[in-house]
Amino acid sequence: MTRVWKWNRPVTVREVLEDLQQERSIAYTTVMTVLDNLHQKGWVRREAEGRAYRYEAVSTRAAYAAALMNEAWSQSDNPAAALVAFFGMMSEEQRQSLTDAVRIVQGPEALAPPAPDVETPAETGAESTESSGETRGTPGQSPDHPGR
Repeated sequence: MTRVWKWNRPVTVREVLEDLQQERSIAYTTVMTVLDNLHQKGWVRREAEGRAYRYEAVSTRAAYAAALMNEAWSQSDNPAAALVAFFGMMSEEQRQSLTDAVRIVQGPEALAPPAPDVETPAETGAESTESSGETRGTPGQSPDHPGR
């Protein structure tokens, strides 16, 4: 799968074989069998091209890693403790990546520091209609009684 993900395009058995052979000796039939197994498991799709197939990943490497993490986490009898232990294993760079990911998913306000305390209109004696959605009449009129 690493080779298929690396190229991010449909690949042939021959292409994968030639790439792997730069690192070690491996048989064509071994690569063909592995890609066929990946196809049967649903990890790659294939399309005939002449007498061969082109194989393409069904999902990204990131999606696969996320699915593995989700599966492991969901099998915990204490998911919160599992997350705490996992976060404890992370490097500072990984924790920053996690923070960035949460911001992307929930928006920047999700991790923003709380706003400083501001006096509310009730504390200052002023009336506020912004949060209630009411509209004021002309100056000097009461919002509840426009004629006054």
